[in-house]
Amino acid sequence: MKPKIYIETSVISYLTSRISRDLVTAARQQLTTDWWDSKKSQYNLFVSQPVISEASDGDQKAAKKISFIGSN
Repeated sequence: MKPKIYIETSVISYLTSRISRDLVTAARQQLTTDWWDSKKSQYNLFVSQPVISEASDGDQKAAKKISFIGSN
């Protein structure tokens, strides 16, 4: 059985935003993307409807990138 992880809005933001010019934020974006690409399959990922709603309120192109994340 895979461990469960709850995905919150900042993770979605880091995955979908343009790379920041701020070095700390850019590093967080890269770390999040690296984890997502290499580790997400090892977990059951969950995101709440309020997180989906919050993320969808932003840039519509970016919001479409998160449509593959299931909700519970």
